[in-house]
Amino acid sequence: MNKYLLIFLFFTAAAQAQVVLEPDSTGVVKSNDSLAVQQIQVRDSLIPFQRYKAEGVSAVVGEYVILDSDIDKAYVEMQSQGISIEDITRCQLMGKLMEDKLYSHQAKQDSIMVPDAEINGMIDQQMQYMVSELGSEEKVAAYYRKDNIAELRSELFDANKNLKLARMMQDKVIEKVEVTPEEVRTFFFSIPEEERPVFSAEIEIAQIVVDPEITQQAKDEAIAKLNAMRADIIDNGASFATKAVLYSQDPGSSSKGGLYMAVKRDSPWAKEFKDQAFSLLEGEISEPFETEFGYHILYVEKIRGQEVDVRHILIFPEVSQKSIDAAQKKIEDLKTQIEAGEITFAEAARKNSDDKDTRNNGGQLINPITFDTKFDLTKMDPALSAQVYNLTEGEVSKIFTDRDRTGKSSLKILTVTKKYPEHKADYSKDYERIKQLALREKQIKAINKWQNEKIKDTYISINQDYQECDFAGNWMKK
Repeated sequence: MNKYLLIFLFFTAAAQAQVVLEPDSTGVVKSNDSLAVQQIQVRDSLIPFQRYKAEGVSAVVGEYVILDSDIDKAYVEMQSQGISIEDITRCQLMGKLMEDKLYSHQAKQDSIMVPDAEINGMIDQQMQYMVSELGSEEKVAAYYRKDNIAELRSELFDANKNLKLARMMQDKVIEKVEVTPEEVRTFFFSIPEEERPVFSAEIEIAQIVVDPEITQQAKDEAIAKLNAMRADIIDNGASFATKAVLYSQDPGSSSKGGLYMAVKRDSPWAKEFKDQAFSLLEGEISEPFETEFGYHILYVEKIRGQEVDVRHILIFPEVSQKSIDAAQKKIEDLKTQIEAGEITFAEAARKNSDDKDTRNNGGQLINPITFDTKFDLTKMDPALSAQVYNLTEGEVSKIFTDRDRTGKSSLKILTVTKKYPEHKADYSKDYERIKQLALREKQIKAINKWQNEKIKDTYISINQDYQECDFAGNWMKK
């Protein structure tokens, strides 16, 4: 792999990463024995790797300790994200972990601050996702080999804070790095032609979404159900938690009686939800209220300073078959008109699409990773890829039914507005992408220079097992 592709992968991997927990802070291991020899799937074979010694200290960077087990966990974490580990050595992972610790250490030295509220908001989002995947907080704690959810949250706090500090420190190092057009030109033509990067096939996609109408009658019926439950709880002493288990349509909390703990004012909940949570007294139950997810009633179980523990019941208004049939006819008619040339796809999207995020752009989808309109066919969401993979440019897809996280169904059609075949980098056609590669190379040089300067001023101790590693930075202080 040539260095220019490595530059590209180094930054795009960081951009695509979801929330990744620091391996030495989460305790995530997939085997039943945290000290067991791990096996990693590489293509069609299992390749074992072992620690040099159980819980041995591999390195110390400033105030941070890196254990041999951290490297093992990093392998497992990468594999769980679908990243190939075939050509990644322990020395390379060790170097990456030391870099992360150096960033975090220097961020503290430079008094870079991360508000605790911001970290807690990140943890709340992580916990919501993990509970939705595993079913309950108890199962999440067990999966991460913790005695309780409070212990996991504490470790997640440290992990997220250190990662955030590292990112902020790296951003500070490269924030003023820029490239001129001449530097871009020099960068590109310095690459031997046979080593110039090959850009994957890409496509641009647009969509039209039609939501079945939710009638006022359906909304009134949902509110009536919640009012009946509220009355039964208040007047007859029925259990809110039991009602939530039986009737709530929130997959993230229904199994635990609608419970969400430690809700904060600055946490990423719907505004209406937080308004209710912080306006009620302990033991009070709200009137039914609406959020983008549906209709709720909320019970404040415990107030602890700036945090509250709440239970809620969520009901989705039912969509009638009449509404579904009307939405189906509407999107069928739009598809027919577009294919007959009576209206363009973009114009139909602007006038008729119910997706507020794309309709004003003629239905054009934005890549959530790169924030532009191009999607790499090899890195697309599999569900979206399956819907557009065989479309020719300008062809309208069949009608698809999508369900969002609330369970609500929508109908949609898609089109490929532009196709870009796989090709070797071309200076004129791919100038912007080449510019990004040139910028990234310059940023890496700036980072390497910064690292070597800070390594000189930072306490570094590396275990003899790694003394022969060929690190990118001068970690041995030679």
